[in-house]
Amino acid sequence: MSDTNRAPAQEQDLNELLQIRRDKLSQLQQEGQDPFQLTKFPVDSHAAEIKEKFAHLEPEEESGETVCVAGRMMSKRVMGKASFSDLQDKSGTIQLYVRRDLIGEEEYTKYKKMLDIGDVIGVKGEIFRTKKGELSVKASEVTLLSKSLRPLPEKFHGLTDTDTRYRQRYLDLIVNPEVRDTFIKRSQIIREIRNFLDNQGFMEVETPMLVSNAGGAAARPFETHYNALNEDVKLRISLELYLKRLIVGGLERVYEIGRVFRNEGVDTRHNPEFTLMELYQAYTDYNGMMDLTENMFRHVAQKVCGTTLIPYAEEMIDLGKPFERMTMLEAVKKYAGVDFDEIPDTEAAKKLADEKGIHYEPRHTKGDILNLFFEEYVEEHLIQPVFIMDHPVEISPLTKRKPDKPDYVERFELFIYGREMCNAYSELNDPIDQRQRFAEQEKLLAQGDEEANHTDEDFLNALEIGMPPTGGIGYGIDRLVMLLTNSGSIRDVLLFPTMKPLEK
Repeated sequence: MSDTNRAPAQEQDLNELLQIRRDKLSQLQQEGQDPFQLTKFPVDSHAAEIKEKFAHLEPEEESGETVCVAGRMMSKRVMGKASFSDLQDKSGTIQLYVRRDLIGEEEYTKYKKMLDIGDVIGVKGEIFRTKKGELSVKASEVTLLSKSLRPLPEKFHGLTDTDTRYRQRYLDLIVNPEVRDTFIKRSQIIREIRNFLDNQGFMEVETPMLVSNAGGAAARPFETHYNALNEDVKLRISLELYLKRLIVGGLERVYEIGRVFRNEGVDTRHNPEFTLMELYQAYTDYNGMMDLTENMFRHVAQKVCGTTLIPYAEEMIDLGKPFERMTMLEAVKKYAGVDFDEIPDTEAAKKLADEKGIHYEPRHTKGDILNLFFEEYVEEHLIQPVFIMDHPVEISPLTKRKPDKPDYVERFELFIYGREMCNAYSELNDPIDQRQRFAEQEKLLAQGDEEANHTDEDFLNALEIGMPPTGGIGYGIDRLVMLLTNSGSIRDVLLFPTMKPLEK
């Protein structure tokens, strides 16, 4: 059959299956057995714990213990007077053994004729091991809890199309166990981050998502309107400025894990809404943030993955060794062969960029061009963990300058597999310098840079009250999850990623 003929035939088959399932539901309802009228089922066991608890059973050995399990029926093999099914719950799958003489002829007929793969069922029965060695539940009762009116996708060659998987994550979770494992691990990663920081004396807080001034990062914000106040507001692009206010208020060690929103494109590493964690610690600097980051990554990997040697793509990432530390100047010199300490000014930097074919904008200065060289020549080489330190001041408007090199700041980014994993500063706490930096950002805004920061007068007021020396850092949680789950795209670690609308 040609492809053009196959699609209509499959559509017809699907329509017939949909009608058959609705007819079964209608018959059950007419017989007073509407599954959607049921409100609960006394679940007391799950597949994984059953397998662990009864692992000792020998073939054909019965446990003498009865359990109640519930989940989705993933297979059904009818064999005359006895049948087998696989039931999938949140922990995995367990085999069901259904016999006519145990559940009764009427219920067995219902099981054979009215239950379909995909139905949600509850089963009461004894745990035993079959002759072939499969741990199973010998059903004494089978209850239909929810009728699946649409067949699962493996009926039509599985759920492999990534676009469909992302749009219909509920199906993806049902038919692809490794996807479920990824999101279980994501939850564990966030839990272990919290455990680590709580043990370090940090306090978790929450700050506003709707803000009048979206600052703290170089990104274009989403804008909306607050009707009650008749005010245009923005969705936050960062957590920074409010958390620093709390440092001023004396909380000393704070962190927040939350969604931020950036009005940018979608690719394998970017989603317009994503999970960011920022933390701030008084009386330390970016060196303290490096130590904390290295220890936290190592802790989370060991707790969640059981090892600090992490497979990612074709590489093995070693989180157990001390992370390398390298300045941006050193990195560009190493990989691009250019020593920016020898470049006297912006004009010379632009001339060099022209020679190397590096595109820049007229407003860019020497520091911006150094960063462009870094992005072009260096990032792809940074496979094992490395802290890239001491960025140019032009690209770091909220960071403390290096006392011995004021054109550069006390900032680092952690790179793993060529990707930025976090961004940290010795925080700028000089309100006079900060106001000048905001003024420079305002000039950039006027020149058309939509990612530049507006002046935040209330934040400046907080700095004038006095902020202690502080180290701060922001982590892309989604990228950390990608690393520890060996996921190639950010969409693989977001339950519901942003998708283009389907064409109507």
